[in-house]
Parts: sequence; C-alpha cells; structure tokens
Amino acid sequence: MDEKKKLKIGITLGDINSIAPEIVIKALHDERLMKFCQFIVYGNEVAINYHKKLIANYKTNFQIITEADPKLSSKIPNLINFGDQNTILNLGQANDFAGKWALTFLNAALEDLKEGKIDALVTAPLNKSTIKIEKDTFTGHTEYISKFFNVQESMMLMVDHDLRVGLVTNHLPLEQVSSQINSALILKKLKIFQKSLKEDFGIEKPKIAVLSLNPHAGDSGLLGKEEKEIILPAVQKAIETDILAFGPFAADGFFGNGKFKFFDGVLAMYHDQGLVPFKAISGAEGVNFTAGLPIIRTSPDHGTAYDIAGKDLANHDSILNAIYLALDIHDNRQNLKEYGANPIQKTKLRD
Repeated sequence: MDEKKKLKIGITLGDINSIAPEIVIKALHDERLMKFCQFIVYGNEVAINYHKKLIANYKTNFQIITEADPKLSSKIPNLINFGDQNTILNLGQANDFAGKWALTFLNAALEDLKEGKIDALVTAPLNKSTIKIEKDTFTGHTEYISKFFNVQESMMLMVDHDLRVGLVTNHLPLEQVSSQINSALILKKLKIFQKSLKEDFGIEKPKIAVLSLNPHAGDSGLLGKEEKEIILPAVQKAIETDILAFGPFAADGFFGNGKFKFFDGVLAMYHDQGLVPFKAISGAEGVNFTAGLPIIRTSPDHGTAYDIAGKDLANHDSILNAIYLALDIHDNRQNLKEYGANPIQKTKLRD
C-alpha cells in the first residue's frame, strides 16, 4: 500500500501500572497490521521496555519519535516518548503519578487528532480516580473527549460484530439515573445512534430496540411509571422522525430470549443494564466506541486489571478489535463521503 495512503492510528498507553502497556505491546506485535497503518503510540519508553521484559513472546520494537510527523516508520510502531528515564512503575497499584502521565498521553493524542495528524485514536485503559483535572471530575474517556471536541451529546456504544449496545446515561450513580432520564434525552440518543449506525456501520435503515428502566418494563405502572411517561413517548416521537425504534423491552427477557439478534442496535438506560449482558455475550472481544463525535475514537471494553498487571496474562483481543473497528469506521465514513460527493440528480420524465 502507498505510504501516503496508510492510515495513521494513534494509541494512548493508558495507565503504566496496569495491563494497558502489555496489551498495546501484544497487539502491535503482529506485523501484518503495518500493511494498512502507521501506528503512533503516545506513551513512555521506560514503561514500554519494562513491560516488554515481562512478556514472553511479544518483543515488539518501537521507533522513538518526538512528534507525529511525516518521518513515521511503516515497519514498526512509533512511540512518542513522554517523561524521562527516571519514570518509576509500581505495577498493580493505582497512583497519581501514573494518572498524570495517562492524562498527558491522552491530551497529546487529542491535540494531534484535532489537527489531523492522526486519522483515528485507540485509547488503552486508565484509572479514572487517578486523573486530576482542574475544576472538574474525570468521569471517563467518553465524557472527556466529547468535551474536548465541544460536543454536547455523544454516546457510549459497545460493539461486538452485530451486537451494538448504546447508553442513555454513562457513568452515573444508580440513584441518579431515574432523575437524569427524560424523553428529550432518549430522543437525542436515538438520533445519535441512528446516524452512527448509518454513517459508521453502513446500515441504511437500522432498527433500534429501546430497553425499559424498571423490571418487567414497569409492569403496567406497578413497578414504575418511567416506561409510560418517558420512554414510550420518546420511542413514538422517534418513529415520527423516521427512526425505526421499538420498545420499551424488559432487559432480562430481551437478552435472555435472544431478541437482540433481530436489531441493529440496543439502547440501554444506564451503564450496567447495557454492559453486563454485552460483556456476558461478547466475552473478551468487545469494543467501546464513542458515537456522535467528528473524530474516531475506540477502546477495549475492559479496565486496568491491576491484579494481573505484569504477569503476562492480559488478553489483547479487545484492543485488536478496537483497532480493526477504527479502520472499518474510517472506511465507512470515507465511502459515504465519496458516494455523496456527486449524487445523481433527479430529472422529470418527458410526457
């Protein structure tokens, strides 16, 4: 492939005390990926080398660079090195030192993404509690990246082949979920979902299932009124705006009976309602994608896993799938642009 046409995929190294460096090293060991991409890892050389020593069969080499410039290697991944030779790792431990560097990696990658120096971003896991930002709380990649790009509403979308689960609310305490859900928000999420399914996944007329909030979909109001007063009106309004939305469905039966297989997307009301069944079905292969952004950001669907950090036990399938999904979404968006560039004009037939 022409070097100029190769996509530039940025990868943040995440928490250096976690499994994040391990899964990045393992994922980029496969040289076949280099045929399609140039990889720019935003991380720390000391952390990379330390983790490499602990991994038996993945001695991935990196070219050390200072910025995402045209002198990128296409044969091995590139590493933009932040920090110095005095970097100290405490594997399996959460600390603010690792959090500071995780945020540094992320901010640098987002700046390059904004300036078009990379085509897509894959973020390795970090620990939210160790990230310190001014005048705010870091609640997750999704919220932070959305704010960086001045996007008011985005959506966390979990992807595993044909299973796509989106969330109305992301990282909220369960006691706050009911008060945060309203018909307008659900409708916004359905619009984001439909647009993403069309543009990012190439589905022309996506069907979206909407889950209930309460057990048994409220059981005719006995277990809650949100279904009748909030969720159903949002579904009906969505249908009026040409969104193929259905529901609300009780989550247990919906997933337990395999109804999810008949829909292109599933909209859950809160984090665990969507992610528990998703992870049970997808295993270690799911991907977290932020829908509704002008850029492409994917991530493995797991966390830092401190308990196995440095033990060469981390499965890298999820971050590999995150790379593949970023490539697929980029292709789908480019194809849509090309198809829509010179549309065939309608003409009146002669009498």
